[in-house]
This record gives sequence, C-alpha cells and structure tokens, in this order.
Amino acid sequence: MKIADYSVTRAILERHGFTFKKSFGQNFLTDTNILQKIVDTAELDKEVNVIEIGPGIGALTEFLAENAAEVMAFEIDDRLVPILADTLRDFDNVTVINEDILKADLQAHIQNFKNPELPIKVVANLPYYITTPILMHLIESKIPFSEFVVMMQKEVADRISAQPNTKAYGSLSIAVQYYMTAKVAFVVPRTVFVPAPNVDSAILKMVRRSEPLVAVKDEDFFFKVARLSFVHRRKTLWNNLTGTFGKSEEVKERLTRALEQADIKPSVRGEALSIADFARLSDALLALGFA
Repeated sequence: MKIADYSVTRAILERHGFTFKKSFGQNFLTDTNILQKIVDTAELDKEVNVIEIGPGIGALTEFLAENAAEVMAFEIDDRLVPILADTLRDFDNVTVINEDILKADLQAHIQNFKNPELPIKVVANLPYYITTPILMHLIESKIPFSEFVVMMQKEVADRISAQPNTKAYGSLSIAVQYYMTAKVAFVVPRTVFVPAPNVDSAILKMVRRSEPLVAVKDEDFFFKVARLSFVHRRKTLWNNLTGTFGKSEEVKERLTRALEQADIKPSVRGEALSIADFARLSDALLALGFA
C-alpha cells in the first residue's frame, strides 16, 4: 500500500491528528496512478537528483525516492516534519528540510546531495497560492535545474504554456518561455485530492533551454516591457506604452520611432506579439532612452 492510497492517507492524518491549514494551500493527492504518471513525465532514474516543494505527508516523495538518486524536500509546515519522518522512514535517500523554499539557501543545500554533480529536476505539487513566485524564484536562480515537472492550478499552467494570440498568453508566458520550453503534460481532476480544491490541476513540464529563447540587451527591461504591454489587455500596445512612459509630443515621437525600428504596429495588442517581437521592441526602446 502506498502513502497516496486513500485509506492510508486517512489513517496517517488521523494517527497524527493532522488538520489542514488553508494558509499553506494544502491538498494531498490520493491517486497512485497519477503519481506514477508524474514520475514517468519527469523521466527519473538513479542518475538524477530531485528537489520537491511541499511534500505534505510524502505521497509524491515516496514515488520520487523509489525512482531518483536522491530527493530533497522543502516543507514549510513544521507540523508535517515528524509525519514525514514516519511515512518515509524506509528511505535513506530523502532529506526533509523545514524551510520556506523562497528563503532557503538553495546553492548551499544542493551541495549536500551525495552526488551534487548529477542533474537536478524539480518535481512537485506546488501550493496554489504561491505557485508563480516559487516558479520564477527557481527559474531565475543561478541553479541549473534541467527540468521542472510541477502540478499547479490548470489555469496557471495554461497561462505559462500559452502561445501568442490566445487569451491565456501574457507576461507570465513570456517570463517562463524565455528560459524554458513549457507544455501541459496532463490534467488532474480536483476529485483526487484531500481536501478537494475548487479547480482542476495540471502537470506542466518545463525543460531549460541551452540559452534564452531570444537575445536582448537588458533582460530586466525586456521583462518590464512585456509586463507593461499587458497592464490593460484590451488596450492597444500604444496606449499601454504611453500610459507608462508619458504622452508628451517628444515621448510619442520617440515611441513611434522605436515601434518603426521594431517593425511593430502601434495599434496591435500585447497578446499579438511573439517573444521575438518583444525582444526587438525592448531593444529599440532601450536605444532611444526609455530604460
């Protein structure tokens, strides 16, 4: 019997008197078939180390430990640490760290893997309330994670993997796809969790690119231009740009020149622009003093 079997999960929760905290976004998966699909999607073997975030009572951790070299699991809720010590007692390749992943010194921690030279993958059921900050924190860190296979709210997975000219496409799509390829692997129904969330989830697979998708002169400014282009989704690119940079004749003249140089019409909306378009636009704006 696996930890994720419903009867086992209930027994563990009752034995430890555990109650769910909404503030931690706790939803425990009780479907072993889905856990196996997650591991299969991540293509784990004993030559890969894994970082997990929010292991809960260890349902996914158990599958990871069976398939990966080592697992380092970050759990913010200290009430779960003794439960994990119980449920994962048979595994000597799991380390549970009672820290907030956003505050942990990851560079220092990964040196504690028995073989820190192995590729590192992030495989996790991310807390809904803080999915995007965790993902961006990890992607933008200097740690060369080779892949992410993570569960999140389906709507967020759709936004991250979205292509131009779709409703879901936006600055989050650009921020992630600049660094990673992103594809929804499969959908997870809300009914397989305890307690059941209000929405369905999805497994998103992201693979790090060997180099960013586009070359830009200033990454921070590139991301800023992408964000401000979606401030008001229904407004044109021109209206969003002038809303940020100003509407003086001098500013409008420079904006017109930048758009001409980037070969972008001012009447388009942000959602119509590819990541390459945003790269040309941000470089043109930068050259004309808009940083």
